[in-house]
Amino acid sequence: MPEKIYATGRRKDATARVWLSPGKGTYTVNGREVDEYFDRESLKLIAMQPFELTETRGQFDIYATVSGGGISGQAGAIRHGISRALSEFDPDKMKPVLKSAGFLTRDPRMVERKKYGLHKARKRPQFSKR
Repeated sequence: MPEKIYATGRRKDATARVWLSPGKGTYTVNGREVDEYFDRESLKLIAMQPFELTETRGQFDIYATVSGGGISGQAGAIRHGISRALSEFDPDKMKPVLKSAGFLTRDPRMVERKKYGLHKARKRPQFSKR
């Protein structure tokens, strides 16, 4: 059994580097506690989903560094990284559960680029007949 497992997770423009090791359940993101880093409860739940799904809450210590994107994309990137690390830790038991929930698949949706002549990617200026 490896002592530390490294995995990378990505979502939108956010990239998370996750180190998973067996322990008491400490959860550190960019040097701060997860409750301190993610102010909204929904973001904490997103980041903790792999543990809830595999019923391993409190069994692993997590150290994650995350950069880029917004706070929501960062939570999704951490979830992706933790899922990858858990599936590497115990592939026979955890990988099928995480795969069926869709946590091992990188979300391909990205922000569409802005086009010239438009306000945003698709928003057009107001049309007038005159």
